[in-house]
Amino acid sequence: MLLEGSCHCGRVKYSVESDTPYPFSRCYCSICRKLAGGSGSAVNIMANNLTLKVFGEEHLSVYRSNLNDRGVYEKDGLGYSRRHFCKHCGTMMWNHNSRHGHWVYLFASSVDTPLPTPPEVRHTMTNYKASWVNIPENDPRYDQYPDESIEDWHKKRGLFGPS
Repeated sequence: MLLEGSCHCGRVKYSVESDTPYPFSRCYCSICRKLAGGSGSAVNIMANNLTLKVFGEEHLSVYRSNLNDRGVYEKDGLGYSRRHFCKHCGTMMWNHNSRHGHWVYLFASSVDTPLPTPPEVRHTMTNYKASWVNIPENDPRYDQYPDESIEDWHKKRGLFGPS
């Protein structure tokens, strides 16, 4: 599925191909909570970096974040992510983790293309959620990241592939 997105001020736009366009997961790690400006973020839209076309790249900046095993920032954490954002309006655009090769992970809030509604929502890193966040009782929840990958989640539900 071709996804197009932009920042709030319109200086940065992108297009990219994704076989996993369902925003099914909410992350509550300290980085997602602090950078998203809310309870957490939907960052599970995996896309192929080789198809990423960026317009207004000169308006992007990168925040390099690390997580330790407690889900909080640490200078020499488990692995770093490069979170790309508009340096004018602050919109988080996508994340690239050095351990995940040519994949980028779009922040659902930056995607302008109407996204499909997921059949369920899972909640990750729930040990680190803010105390005021309520997770629906029947939603799947994980203290850390689950073993099931983004690709596997889509395939298991028959949702993987071009739309």
